[in-house]
Amino acid sequence: MEKHQLHPDIMKRLKRASGHLSKVIEMLEKEEPCLKIAQQLQAVSKAIISAKTALVTQHIEDCLGESIPASKKNQFKEIKEITKYL
Repeated sequence: MEKHQLHPDIMKRLKRASGHLSKVIEMLEKEEPCLKIAQQLQAVSKAIISAKTALVTQHIEDCLGESIPASKKNQFKEIKEITKYL
């Protein structure tokens, strides 16, 4: 299977999330303030959601886009637009 163009970007996002998650674990072990831990957890969540959205959007575009008949292009465009809200 051909490597997708955005996969390196998605991997960067997931590595960032992994770094944030490691930091959260370290903060919990050191019993740091809950507010700081919550901020780091938010960063983990955002990075993972961003990676998921990029992956789904790319899949729709690259893997499904070519199979859509011209008569359905407007509906396809709407599907791509709604992925922002995943």
